[in-house]
Amino acid sequence: MAKNDLIGGALWEQYSDKVSEKMNNPVHRGEITDDQAKAMGAKLIVADWGAEACGDAVRLYWAVDTKTDRILDSKFKSFGCGTAIASSDTMAEMCIGKTVDEVIKITNLDVEREMRDEKDTPSIPPQKMHCSVMAYDVIKKAASIYKGVDMASFEFDEIVCECARVSLGTIKDVIRINNLKTVEQITQYTKAGAFCKSCIKPGGHEARKYYLVDILNEVRAQMEKEQVKESLTAASFKDMGIVQKLKAIEKVLEEEIKPMLAADGGSLEIVDLKESEGHTDLYINYIGACRGCPASTTGTLYAIQNYLDEKLDSTIRVLPVM
Repeated sequence: MAKNDLIGGALWEQYSDKVSEKMNNPVHRGEITDDQAKAMGAKLIVADWGAEACGDAVRLYWAVDTKTDRILDSKFKSFGCGTAIASSDTMAEMCIGKTVDEVIKITNLDVEREMRDEKDTPSIPPQKMHCSVMAYDVIKKAASIYKGVDMASFEFDEIVCECARVSLGTIKDVIRINNLKTVEQITQYTKAGAFCKSCIKPGGHEARKYYLVDILNEVRAQMEKEQVKESLTAASFKDMGIVQKLKAIEKVLEEEIKPMLAADGGSLEIVDLKESEGHTDLYINYIGACRGCPASTTGTLYAIQNYLDEKLDSTIRVLPVM
């Protein structure tokens, strides 16, 4: 049967040999009892997790050495499809010998890569990627039980793409930094939307809080507003009186430049502001560590000049008073 043939749901050629073997002969399926954990001098941790989208569920057992936080043994029970069994077996194997802090760093992509036969060939079809997500989530659940914390504490940002574990902040930053204009570009840069595709737009197999199309539209709209605001600010600076210009410059210095200088123990003050042949000359005096610093006439000066050019107008000239 052809690799992409969907007749009868048979997509066997999209599964790696490792996955097929673990589906049929999982090594770590089973349970660890409290007595078995105590015999190892370990604490028993039992965590349950389920995926509402497909009805799969997994129970993870850890025997943890509380003196070293190292996982001495790990087993699982999985209620679901063969991919869930293979992912859970791989996940359990990856936990053994690691500390709890180390396994928290294991992602669903790590689980999927571990099941590959060849480095660059995915081990499972994209639509089954959620099974490796379940394996990732149950690790966090077990770690939260062991540490006595909420599992949400292991997430530092809202996850948009569960399959690739790509956060909302990452997607917004990538759009801004690379000036992305299409969802396809977001996927190219982050892998978000490359697997089950539920996060791309409404209508996928699982409803999402955030969708790539909406995030893209929101960030692009914000970027356009900022560009308009910057252009209006630059245009209006030339029409300001000298007092208004002084206040505008002071605002930029306080918000953008002085905090940067303060980090190195320095600062600056405005000595004078003059109009000269189409330019606005800003005379400054360095204070603290900035006074006499070689960078005050090179790197630091260029940084101040660039901030004022970007935030206000390129006609401003920064002139240190020696």
